[in-house]
Amino acid sequence: MLRSSALDCMKLKNRFTAFVVGAALILVAGYVGCRRSETPSAAAPDAAAQAREQAKEEAQAAAKKIDAARAELEQIPPPAKSRYMAIHTAESWNNPFLIVSSENVTLRVISPDQTSSPALPSAMLKPAKARRQELELRLADLPDALGALPPQDWPYGRVIAVEEDPAETRANRLQVRRNVEAAMGILNNLGVVIYEWPASGPGR
Repeated sequence: MLRSSALDCMKLKNRFTAFVVGAALILVAGYVGCRRSETPSAAAPDAAAQAREQAKEEAQAAAKKIDAARAELEQIPPPAKSRYMAIHTAESWNNPFLIVSSENVTLRVISPDQTSSPALPSAMLKPAKARRQELELRLADLPDALGALPPQDWPYGRVIAVEEDPAETRANRLQVRRNVEAAMGILNNLGVVIYEWPASGPGR
């Protein structure tokens, strides 16, 4: 009887030990699983916070560019409608001219003839084509480019002609229009008057 009781006690003790070990293993596995599941969720907010911070910094940098360019452009007098509304050909337009495509914008500038003088015959003056420059830009670089232009490049005052690129395909027209609207938003923020070149008007 005593041996039987001792054996029963040993079996009970072994079962209890096995139960405790099994429970401990389950708890450990559950803890590890929780830690693993917590890692991505903890990292996700960090990544989102970093993205928000980066977007905020980019917006602040863009706003600084706009402010700096606006300060430069304020030196250009407001335009006189009677001067620029009377111009109907691109060749006769002497102010900055913006051509908007589906991927970028082209800024056309005609600088004044520095050799112009009453003492020089007109034959010695540089033709407009020789004084014309075209710069391909990203929309984000437009404020810097306009702010860097000297007042002499704005003979009509602070007004710019804007045209959809006539060379673009029909399939790209929607994107071109989106870029035109984005460019107009930038120009409005810069305080530049927009003269939207008629789509049915003369070509480039």
